[in-house]
Amino acid sequence: MKPDLLRPLLGILGLAIGFTVYPLVNRAPDPWPDLLVGGMFALLGVSAWVYARGERWIQVLGTLLMVYGLARMLFLR
Repeated sequence: MKPDLLRPLLGILGLAIGFTVYPLVNRAPDPWPDLLVGGMFALLGVSAWVYARGERWIQVLGTLLMVYGLARMLFLR
């Protein structure tokens, strides 16, 4: 079985982006932090869903991230 080195790399990259971008976004004036963070969650969900390639649990996780991102942008302020 060939190891998939892209998954750990994407995980590390995602954590690095999350810990650097998230605090920077919260410095923006209102209402931009909620819209930008919601957009990032939605984009993360889309990318997880596309990357899943048939793995149902990752597609479900991606869908949940998309829904949460859209809800945060529209309702959860």
